Amino acid sequence: MMQISKLTNRIGTQRKAHTPRVVMAAAASLGCLVAGCRTPQGTATPAPRDEWVDPATGHRVVRLSRVPGWSESLYFHQNAFSRKGDKMVFENSVPSAKNRLVVLNWATRKIEPLTKPGSGGAVVGRRSRRVYYQRGGALYATHLDTHETKMLAQFPPRGGAATLNADETLMAGTFVAGGPAIDRSGPKSSWFEKIYEARRPQCLFTVDLATGQTNIFYRYEGWLGHVQFSPTDPGLLMFCHEGPWHKLDRIWNIRADGSGLRLMHQRTIPMEIAGHEFWGPDGRTIWFDLQVPRSQRFFLAGVDVATGRETRYPIQRDQWSVHYNISPDGKRFAGDGGAPNMVAHATNGKWIWLFSPQPDGTLRAEKLVNMSKHDYLLEPNVNFTPDGKWIVFRGNFDGSAQVYAVKVAK
Repeated sequence: MMQISKLTNRIGTQRKAHTPRVVMAAAASLGCLVAGCRTPQGTATPAPRDEWVDPATGHRVVRLSRVPGWSESLYFHQNAFSRKGDKMVFENSVPSAKNRLVVLNWATRKIEPLTKPGSGGAVVGRRSRRVYYQRGGALYATHLDTHETKMLAQFPPRGGAATLNADETLMAGTFVAGGPAIDRSGPKSSWFEKIYEARRPQCLFTVDLATGQTNIFYRYEGWLGHVQFSPTDPGLLMFCHEGPWHKLDRIWNIRADGSGLRLMHQRTIPMEIAGHEFWGPDGRTIWFDLQVPRSQRFFLAGVDVATGRETRYPIQRDQWSVHYNISPDGKRFAGDGGAPNMVAHATNGKWIWLFSPQPDGTLRAEKLVNMSKHDYLLEPNVNFTPDGKWIVFRGNFDGSAQVYAVKVAK
């Protein structure tokens, strides 16, 4: 094990890449989101709707982010809720306070600023009622109720960690240990292959939340990402070998001391892909998008962590989703759909979906929200609430990016 502080004079680091933000309204219109405004042509710009019943599905949809500016819920495998489900964290940005975290009282819908601008990579602790996040090259924690804030650790330049273990003693992340700098300011298509082909040395590291000590436990000549601690085992970590999915075996497990490195799904045919992996709530299964081969046959697949046995639920082309997620009781899945230009080339795939496993090994699919007017450059990223009654997602179908929730029951 090696402290990262000993290497900071010779490494570059890289924050985990999250879904690209697309702000559909110009900055000048951000203040119009509550009451609407006039364009230069004199036509009214409608404000995003607060609440409605989707006429295509019969499900109730509520806008949660009733504050000026654009807002985004957390990435699909990042916990946004307190353990009781009474508080939810999301990201909000206005010209005077860009990329700040705010906290929503789920019962009253009251929203309060939680952090200073420039905060990201957030995950809410299920025990401590604190949100852990990055700002200015450091790791911070802020209490959801008192807003008391503490700096916990300093990262190397551009470093970061955004996954929290089950007993809230460690966080883990990645950094680049050498190689050329790669410009990631443009669209993902302009830099994704460049990072993969660069084969820069990268490392996994942990941060001890009690002491701030950072330790390296895994090195790899390539791109690392999607780091996620097990929800039940404090020492077990999942991560991916990042890059074009059809060129690599992506999903791996490792223990936080560097032992137990294990490939969780091995490709068996050319162009097979597996990715956007996430833990089941009991920590026994890792779920992922499986295509055998790419763009042809679709599955929501799971691998048993103990035995390696796989479960495969067939997914119809129009039901394929950029991200899937699972309910807290492990009984249902959600999907955020996809646009025609994405890997499934769906003709009618722009929906928020609910999937229920059936005794015959299939999934019963139900449409929850019509996303036909949504631009999928902003990926919706579905998350269940702790009680399983709502699914939170991002949408820009009413103009700017906002945070919404759809009720699972009609």
